[in-house]
Amino acid sequence: MPEQFLFAIEVTLNGLMAGVLYALVALGFVLIFKASGIFNYAQGVMALFAALTLVGIMDGQVPFSHLINAIFGTEIHHFGWHVPALLAIILTACVMVLFAWLVQRYIFRHLVNQEPIILFMATIGLAYFLEGVGDLMWGSDIKKLDVGLPQGINEWIDETTFNAFGYGFFIDNLDISATIVAIVLVAALIMFSQYTKQGRALRAVADDHQAALSVGISLNFIWVLVWSIAGFVALVAGIMWGAKSGVQFSLSLIALKALPVLMLGGFTSIPGAIVGGLIIGVGEKLFEFLVGPMIGGATENWFAYVLALIFLVFRPQGLFGEKIIERV
Repeated sequence: MPEQFLFAIEVTLNGLMAGVLYALVALGFVLIFKASGIFNYAQGVMALFAALTLVGIMDGQVPFSHLINAIFGTEIHHFGWHVPALLAIILTACVMVLFAWLVQRYIFRHLVNQEPIILFMATIGLAYFLEGVGDLMWGSDIKKLDVGLPQGINEWIDETTFNAFGYGFFIDNLDISATIVAIVLVAALIMFSQYTKQGRALRAVADDHQAALSVGISLNFIWVLVWSIAGFVALVAGIMWGAKSGVQFSLSLIALKALPVLMLGGFTSIPGAIVGGLIIGVGEKLFEFLVGPMIGGATENWFAYVLALIFLVFRPQGLFGEKIIERV
């Protein structure tokens, strides 16, 4: 086969892997929007905060150490121990559940029945607040995150494709791990939604809040639950992105890349988030490969948004979203 064609296949595969990472972030948006109608701008910062907390727990870092040292003139930074990755992930998940309860109890409980723009502005404020708390707790330096996932080029794929085609495909082990984790996560979410009492209650709330209330479903409980699940999804996304590029505050910007994913897939569809992420990932890579050299490159910065704009014009609800019909 021509080398250019094989390279295009390699680019497509890497695009699929990148799309999985985008989809992980978009999943959190979908869960909260579907259950409560809130577009959670803070989802990307939640991924950042979860990753920061995970690294801090694993390294035994003292929370708010810079603030404590500045006030008391001490030089305390670490407890002197290291926590295993699995235990640290469990503890971080507990932190995200506590965060979900606090958000529902002290913010959105007081904003019930407010206009969507008010709720959206609340999530913007929450995003900046959480980013500031993360900075105070764990510092702003770039942190390495290693939870034991294999990294580097997958040698088996490289050797197999080289022996078969005379051209080795460079596929990152971390991207393969992210794909497997995403498949397991989506399967778990679908099973939870379909086969558990809480999952069915969540679906009922998503379909009709008032009808759910009339049969005794607690909206407060459901919203704490959905924010907790979104927090766990943010933790998974934070682990994958942090392991790939380091835990840094630019991770919060991945929320912006999730927007075109949602516009393509639909704001209320879990499968749509996955498909939208894959389309954006593959589209970015192929467009950069085919068109980038002719126009000077850097197309990954804007391609997704142009594609999303086209979808908004011709199919505003996205591929899997529900068409909204307002009756007057």
